[in-house]
Amino acid sequence: MTPAERGSGDADFRSDTVTRPCAAMRAAMAAAVVGDDVLGDDPTVLRLQERVAAQCGMEAALFVPSGTMGNQVAVKLHTQPGEELICEERSHVWVNEAGGLGLISGVQTKTLAAPSGCPEPAAIEAAIRDEDVHHPRTALVVIENTHNYAGGRVVPLPRLAAIRAVARRRGLKLHLDGARLWNAVVATKTPIARFAAEVDTLTFCFSKGLGCPVGSMLVGSRRDIERARRIRKALGGGMRQVGILAAAAEFALDHLVERLADDHARARRLATAFAALPGCRVDPATVETNIVFVERPAADAGELERRLAAAGVRAIALAADRLRFVTHRDVGDGEVARAIEAMEMATRALAAPAGRD
Repeated sequence: MTPAERGSGDADFRSDTVTRPCAAMRAAMAAAVVGDDVLGDDPTVLRLQERVAAQCGMEAALFVPSGTMGNQVAVKLHTQPGEELICEERSHVWVNEAGGLGLISGVQTKTLAAPSGCPEPAAIEAAIRDEDVHHPRTALVVIENTHNYAGGRVVPLPRLAAIRAVARRRGLKLHLDGARLWNAVVATKTPIARFAAEVDTLTFCFSKGLGCPVGSMLVGSRRDIERARRIRKALGGGMRQVGILAAAAEFALDHLVERLADDHARARRLATAFAALPGCRVDPATVETNIVFVERPAADAGELERRLAAAGVRAIALAADRLRFVTHRDVGDGEVARAIEAMEMATRALAAPAGRD
């Protein structure tokens, strides 16, 4: 993307959802052949769904407006009201989906702590309820890959396979919240089909690392996707001439996957620079993809966010002691240099004795 397309405003590291479609993506959207997807005759979205299913080595796929909807549809597919799912305690499906697990599916949640974002298979097995009539039935495990609040950490394929073995042995379904799964694919050089082979359903977002304006995909068996289409409709996710958005997704798959490695390299550059700054705790070795968390033991992340914004650099304080930066296709090397300079000035000012700021 050219500087003109990025705009001349702030260097925006708040999320990889802030990207804007480049001119070539907009042209693909404008040229899209469309139909009515609720009636099943939008050729562009049908082609996209078939392509994604084939890439994943699964039977079918369904375009949905958001990753949240994709996850919630998957939970509804795999559970009954009163059952329970297991996930890591900071998982998006539990923390950031507006209570949808209870509101939509009527399920309980058993959360497990895992610094890397992915619980040990043994911990998952230990959390599965027994068949006591007093207990909810455990029905589903949800794994997030990459894991946002763990700093974009990748769930390695062997770990996912081991969790799958537990789920199969105990009669549970396994859903992969792969909002940033393409980042994991590129970082590990692992085909997406290898991840897909270990789960019953998966989602991934076009609107995060792949830079599209809207859209996610839910992938699974033909039977599950047929049921998912009905659930999507009930949730208000049936769209009409959605081929305009599917064309953006096709463009992203054609042109924007491999470049995710650039985002990962820039995130490591940020992490290395931030680790040397006063009052910042960052372990560059844990920055595997495009997310960098800066820990601020002084609990001044909000003030740091404000000072950065005044310097034209945008990040998000997700807690009093944590500031998040996310790299993406709208921030290049120049924006990274700008962020490093602004962080150095802001952190040194905050570290200065009172009255010398």
